[in-house]
Amino acid sequence: MYKILKDQMLTDNIYLMEIEAPRVAGNCLPGQFIILRADEDGERIPLTICDYSRENGTVTIVFQIVGAGTQILSNLKAGDSVHDFVGPLGKPSELTELPLDELKEKKILFVAGGVGTAPVYPQVKWLKEQGVDADVIIGARTKGLIILEDMMKEVAGNVYVTTDDGSYGDHGNVTDAIRKLYAEGKSYDVCVAIGPMIMMKFACLCTKELGLPTIVSLNPIMVDGTGMCGACRVTVGDEVKFACVDGPEFDGHKVDFDQAMKRQQIYKTAEGRAFLKAKEGDTHHGGCGNCGGDK
Repeated sequence: MYKILKDQMLTDNIYLMEIEAPRVAGNCLPGQFIILRADEDGERIPLTICDYSRENGTVTIVFQIVGAGTQILSNLKAGDSVHDFVGPLGKPSELTELPLDELKEKKILFVAGGVGTAPVYPQVKWLKEQGVDADVIIGARTKGLIILEDMMKEVAGNVYVTTDDGSYGDHGNVTDAIRKLYAEGKSYDVCVAIGPMIMMKFACLCTKELGLPTIVSLNPIMVDGTGMCGACRVTVGDEVKFACVDGPEFDGHKVDFDQAMKRQQIYKTAEGRAFLKAKEGDTHHGGCGNCGGDK
């Protein structure tokens, strides 16, 4: 059992929790994720790590209510516990693997859409600790869906906020914000875009036009988190990959977003899953990943 030390409602259906999990906190890096079960009979929920403290042995997660599992999780409070908390899983951000002198030379732009702000935050915070100030665009449909803005401002070089309806920050979407920065004379060496699939698709179309290499995190399409279910199968370049065991980060200019989003819709029904399994054969799932755990 893993004790919840803090619970906070960020918006009407987005929540933050700080959970006591010393082993995960001691081994995780930005870009990785965990899998939890709220109770013994609960579904497995893969969630990217929003923050962690090795000193305190805690991991912070942010989640949106999208089904029964996350609804049950949202009802838990500080002092309660979650049944399972497994991780760290997935590969860390490739930025964490660069030599420090090379990293400090890079101008980095993060594009965060909605709940995607949560996995962006630990990367920006980690960069700040290495002496690198990154710029961040936070975008959402409306003001009520903007999260972690104040926390982000503490670790980022510059934070630009945009909303589709103009209710807060600049009026427009994240691609408008990217183009505006370039029109003002800004330029970057790499972009990291994390958010809904459709947002990442159009962010990548924009950055490809600008010649800006872009990394995306495909955590939104993960279900099982170990490569066994086949939900996060995606084509990257001419290769079949699985977000949970091969990623979750990939070269955004090589991801076939249209195929992935269409596949997501098919995967939602039992009939659709059976169809995909028959069609894809041996490439339907990616095998079991190296599941860790805090035990």
